Amino acid sequence: MLHGIDVSGYRQAEHDIEPLFVERWSPRGMSGEPLAEGQLEQLLEAARWAPSSYNAQPWRFIYAKRSSEHWDRFFDLLVQANQSWCQRADVLIVVLSRHIAERNGQPFPSHAFDTGAAWQNLALQGAKMGLVTHGMIGFDRARARSVVNAPDEYTVQAMIAVGQPGGLSELTESQREREVPSGRNPIDIIALEGSF
Repeated sequence: MLHGIDVSGYRQAEHDIEPLFVERWSPRGMSGEPLAEGQLEQLLEAARWAPSSYNAQPWRFIYAKRSSEHWDRFFDLLVQANQSWCQRADVLIVVLSRHIAERNGQPFPSHAFDTGAAWQNLALQGAKMGLVTHGMIGFDRARARSVVNAPDEYTVQAMIAVGQPGGLSELTESQREREVPSGRNPIDIIALEGSF
């Protein structure tokens, strides 16, 4: 229960599913404490078991720990609104996907789809461990390519902030107001039989 928030007050599954899917959400409040030994590796281990077309595993997670020499370069990629709360993250990750297949050198149509599955595995593992894992698109993609020295065949997809959960007091007033689990569209909006 991150921030002492009972997710059931905000989210209810329409059908019987594993509770972890509903309980996972993306808070911003982090304590600034480092991850415990091995926790980052657990998150990455979960990500590596994601399914992918041809078992190509096109995802790459390039990370910087707050205690490392790389932190400032990664932190400076973020837009100011994300910097305000990511300063208490312990790890920042740039997520990339290989859009050219290694097996034949041709465009790889499912690279983003497959990489999204790996991110989801990481996020669910983080929720199970009681960590904050928050995906972001508010950063400078072009500079991220340079910062992580991305080869031409990779596309920058997102960034992820990872940290120990913290209280709401570290957040701005507007961030505190949004620090609740978001709802989801009903199934009849996202799934249609036959056609739109």
